[in-house]
Formats: sequence, structure tokens, C-alpha cells
Amino acid sequence: MEDFKIRCEDVCKSFGEKTALDHVSVDIPEGKIFGLLGPNGAGKTTLIRIINRITIPNSGVILFDGRPITQKDVQKIGYLPEERGLYRKMKVGEQAMYFAKLKGMTSRDAASELKMWFEKFGIQSWWGKKVEELSKGMAQKVQFITTVVHKPSLLILDEPFSGFDPVNAQVIRNEILRLKEEGATIVLSTHNMESVEELCDNIALINKSHVVIAGGVGEIRRKYGNNHIELVYTSGRQVSSVPGIFRVLSDNDESGRHTAVLAADDASDKTAVLKNLVEQPVVINSYRELVPRMNDIFIKLVTEEEQA
Repeated sequence: MEDFKIRCEDVCKSFGEKTALDHVSVDIPEGKIFGLLGPNGAGKTTLIRIINRITIPNSGVILFDGRPITQKDVQKIGYLPEERGLYRKMKVGEQAMYFAKLKGMTSRDAASELKMWFEKFGIQSWWGKKVEELSKGMAQKVQFITTVVHKPSLLILDEPFSGFDPVNAQVIRNEILRLKEEGATIVLSTHNMESVEELCDNIALINKSHVVIAGGVGEIRRKYGNNHIELVYTSGRQVSSVPGIFRVLSDNDESGRHTAVLAADDASDKTAVLKNLVEQPVVINSYRELVPRMNDIFIKLVTEEEQA
């Protein structure tokens, strides 16, 4: 049975007449990277703030390690909000120490951990600078460090790659994966679908205040697939459709090296398609199922919601 770090059970939240969350239930598996997706205004940030006990739901329950979450549990959470919260007039080192001690670290432990992180990111020289002297990307690095320095068991990262160039974004991705390997549970709220496919094990898509779909990334991508297969093969002639098994939708021939897209019959499995291909006079170089990208699924589901 899978363990869940966070379970949101039937959570509702309204602000006046506006419903932000409408009976939302989400399970966040322990030790996994969980993508919290949705268009702006869908309710993601409200749910994150409820988990962090910044705001309280009108109804519903948040369980942390199997029991109702308490303020003490918030000490075990590292939260990187989309709206960055560094004090611009304060020196970087002083501010990093301040945030670390707010999370319960001693001055000695905080200084040791921060030194390690500043050296890892090559930013030792920033310690005495004021935040206002830093670029957006530089300040983002500091905020990431203050989020993870106390070794939280749950990390909630809201658009963590915002403000980074591709090189530094990859540095942060690598750190997220390393923290997962060390046992942290990570909630990633982002509009970057490439990051979702690269990093996330599970996702939940929220739109119009409720959960549209939730589950494993691979499972969801296969669910919205259309039984298309990419076949790369070598032959002097094209592969032929096999009635009841597959149809050839396209076949691009470049000097005898073909890249074809096949549509498998709904009733046939991929093994039957491959078996019939082997019987044709071709040399198969590669064979893979074409599954839709998360970006396409996101657009499809949100568009259908808007039109409903």
C-alpha cells in the first residue's frame, strides 16, 4: 500500500461569493515529485496555502503523515512561493540565517548548512550583499537555498524555474532530483509541461476549483493516447496496412530509411502489430508508442472544461 505524505480530503474554500476550491481531494505520495497543475486562478495557490496553514479551509481535512496537519508540521515544510519574499534592504547572509532559524535551526547548524549551499551554487561572495543588488535569477537562488536549508521532508515549489536561464534551471532540476533521492516529497506547481514530464511521478490538474484528473504521468499520457506507433525501418518498399491490426497513416522515405506512423486497431495490442510487421520484408530499426505530451493533454482538458 502506497504511503501518502499529504492527503487532501474533500477540501472546500470560498472567499466571499468566489469558490476557490470545491470538494478537492488529492493524494501526494511520499518520496515522489508531485505536479500540481492548472491555469491561473484554478485554485492551486489556495490549496498550497491551506497545506502550509497560511489559510484555513471552510471544510475538509489535510492529513500530514496520516494525521491532521498541525502548525508544528509546518516546520517540516519548505515553501518557495511564486511571489518571492526576500527583504530587499537586508544582506543576503543575514536574511538566509534569519529564515533558517525561523525553521528551528540553531545558529551553528544554519551557518554550516548555508555555507555548504552557498559553495555548491558558487555564490559565497554574495553573503554580504544586499538583496536589491542581486538580479532576479541570483535572488531566486538565495530563496531556493532558504527553502531547502532546514532539510524539510516536504518541499512545495511554486514555479521554481522562473527567472533562471537554461543552465541554472538545470542546476535547480538536478537539486530537486537529488532531494527526492534523499527521501523528500516534492510538490511542483508549474506551467512548464516539459518540467512535469521530466521530473514528476504523479500529477493533479485543477481547473475551475476542482480536480479534473489525477494519477501517474505515464498512466495519464497513455490514457489520452490514440494508439499511434512510430516505426523506423529500412526497406526498398513501404510497409503495408494489415486490416484489423493497423493502418499506415504516413511514411516518409529518405533513401530507403523510412519513418512511418501507424494507427493500431483498437482491438489489437502492440504485440500483434509488431508480429505482423516482422512478417513483412523490412528491417525494423525502432518501434515506439506515440503518447501525447502533457502540454497537449493540459490544453485539451482545460479547453473542454471551459466549453462545458
